[in-house]
Formats: sequence, structure tokens, C-alpha cells
Amino acid sequence: MLNIALLNLALLSGARGRVGRRATVIMSEPPMPTTPEGWMTVLSEQQFSILRKGHTEPPGYSENFQVGLEWTLKMQYNTKYPSQGAYACVGCGQPLYYAKQKFSSGCGWPAFYDGVPGAIEERPDADGSRVEIVCSKCKGHLGHVFKGEGFPTPTDSRHCVNGICLSYEPSAAQPADVAEVPAELRLPEIPA
Repeated sequence: MLNIALLNLALLSGARGRVGRRATVIMSEPPMPTTPEGWMTVLSEQQFSILRKGHTEPPGYSENFQVGLEWTLKMQYNTKYPSQGAYACVGCGQPLYYAKQKFSSGCGWPAFYDGVPGAIEERPDADGSRVEIVCSKCKGHLGHVFKGEGFPTPTDSRHCVNGICLSYEPSAAQPADVAEVPAELRLPEIPA
């Protein structure tokens, strides 16, 4: 993403008074790391292990540990399934999933029925038994996608994602045409 700052430059022009000019300054984000050492300066040890080495967090980690995505959602929003916002890659900040695409699959990891168009690449595992999903921008390992399991979602697909790979952006826009999962696949709010 690019951050754009507008600067107003006021110039004094002698007796003619004040003349204003506007200049656009484009400030880009630092470049993405290209080496393991570089990634280790951006990611925690656990994030590096999963995003860059392709490991998997234990089932329930995201919900049961204070650093976990779903634990944080429960504490801050009283639910693991906020209806607004989006989930982004912790490695590069690219939006990956809209909040409405998240559902309860009972698998122990955050699950989504689809991703932001163009944000996720699918790669068959070497043994052909599963399909890996990676961020299309930084190529970080996210998890796996499973299809045809019978979930009543718009795609009958389950993106099983390591929660440690995601950050939640509550103010991120999501298109109006993103279908919300059926109510039975969204757990109720957590009692206060």
C-alpha cells in the first residue's frame, strides 16, 4: 500500500500576498524482506515458523492463547465472528479474507469459505493429498483449502488458516455482495 501525504506549501510573494501550492508526496512502505534474516526482523518466531517455513500451529492455538487471533477477537469484540472488516496477512499486510467469509467449521483453526479475489494462491502439496494456500503477495504459507466437505457455504470450500498468519482490520471495507455464511455456522456472541 502506498501512503499519500498532501503538503500545502505556502509561498510569500512580496507585496502580492500569499500564494498557495499543493504538492503530492508519495511515501512507500519499506520493501518486503527477501531473506530469512530479513523476515525474522518483521515476524515473531512463531509467525516465521508458519509463514516462511510452512509449519502449522496446534489446533485451538488461535483461540486459547493470548497472542492468538481468535482469543483477541473474543476479548475485544465479544465474538470470533465480527461481521465487518477484513483479515490481512501479517507478513505483508495484504487483505486476504472478508469478515463475512469466516465460519465455524469445528476444525480448531480459523475457517473461511473463500478469499479476497486474487489474494490467495493454491498449490498442491508435494504428496498430492492436500492443497496449500499462500499469500499471493509475499508467498507466505497460510494453511490448506479443502473442497466438497458439505458445509452450507456459498463455495463448499474451507480455507483452514493458521490464525497466527492473520491480523484483523475492523475498519477495512468489504464489498456489499460478499455473502454471509448461514447463522448456524457463526457461533453466538460470548456471554459477558
